[in-house]
Amino acid sequence: SGEIPARLCGIATVLFLARRSGVVVVGIYALAQTMVQYSYPFIDFGLRHVGARLIAKYPQAGQEIVEQIQRRRVMMAGAIVPFLLVYAAFTNVSLELRTFLFFFSATSCLYAASLEWAAWGKERLRLVGLAKIIVPGSVLFFLLVGSRSEHLLWWMLLGNAAGYVLQGVMFGRWWRRNKPADYQRMSPSVIRESLAWRRTSIMGLAWLCNLAFNTIDMLMLGIMSNAQQIGFYSAAYRIMNQVLFTYYLLTQVLYPQLARQNLPQRVRMLRPRILLFLLAAGVAIAAVLAVSRRPVLTILFGHQFLMAAPLLLLLAWAIPLDFLTSYLSNAYIAWGMEKKILLCTIVAAGSNIVLNLIWIPAYGATAAAVNTLISYVIFLIGLTLTGRYAEELTSQLQAQAELIT
Repeated sequence: SGEIPARLCGIATVLFLARRSGVVVVGIYALAQTMVQYSYPFIDFGLRHVGARLIAKYPQAGQEIVEQIQRRRVMMAGAIVPFLLVYAAFTNVSLELRTFLFFFSATSCLYAASLEWAAWGKERLRLVGLAKIIVPGSVLFFLLVGSRSEHLLWWMLLGNAAGYVLQGVMFGRWWRRNKPADYQRMSPSVIRESLAWRRTSIMGLAWLCNLAFNTIDMLMLGIMSNAQQIGFYSAAYRIMNQVLFTYYLLTQVLYPQLARQNLPQRVRMLRPRILLFLLAAGVAIAAVLAVSRRPVLTILFGHQFLMAAPLLLLLAWAIPLDFLTSYLSNAYIAWGMEKKILLCTIVAAGSNIVLNLIWIPAYGATAAAVNTLISYVIFLIGLTLTGRYAEELTSQLQAQAELIT
């Protein structure tokens, strides 16, 4: 998989910027990346999964599927550009930095031209993995090429655009070589039904809500605070996120096993012993990170980022909470409880947004960190109640109890 090399390129880019340009530039780049993160689910809005499924199921109708999916993706990419412009215009930074934010995020909408989803549907997993490296690798390459320049952000903008163009060209050439030779039309009703908004919107909304729960702090700091606060917060959050990324890889491995489980096996996976073990592991990691926060920040980012130490102290304690919420969310999705997860995520993300609106203007990044912990607690409570009362986890046991009675 290209996930790890891509992440390493991203880390190298941030560390280079931290040493070379300081807190403000790191904050602006983090904010630009966050804007890009939100453009992906908006452009896809469930189309990536639907398109991959159609390609796998109807390979001979691949050309028609590609045309229909790409038409919708390009339309969605065009629709989000004005929103990116409006957001960039309202950020609390200089005109030059606003311009960078807009153009960096707008060029990322070239993602709509990529046929990565088709390669995924055809199980070209090596190609999909390679594609993940191209954009972050291109950004890092152009950054190093222009390292002597005083305009590093604009070199990164060129790298971003070049990466998406290269990715689009690569998948375009792959598709021309691999599209079906024997053209077969699909029934218009099949395509229309598969691409209906009611089918794609659930996945799109779920992705956006999950993203809002995890990263809305950064967008709100961009408007309600300043670039320095964003820089400190992004440094602390990035350190915490590296721990969670490793944990996410482990939970993904469990997914196929969870999906095959029957109800008694599901109940066993929710035993207190398992959940307490995850909590204890998270607390141990959080304690180590909290104690070593100052040397960690100094080694990775430099002395000027030491003011992020209180933020890292707070965010570190999101790790044990995330260990529990990620485990439960992954399990519930594997057990077909997507809509219930979506509701929990909406409530948690909504609480985070409301709390940020109240407290960020007065307390900046510190408020964002505290509100993150509160929203995690709300999310965990929602997941706990969902597991307690969900029919997917109780109906069969109740039936068995009634039969025994």
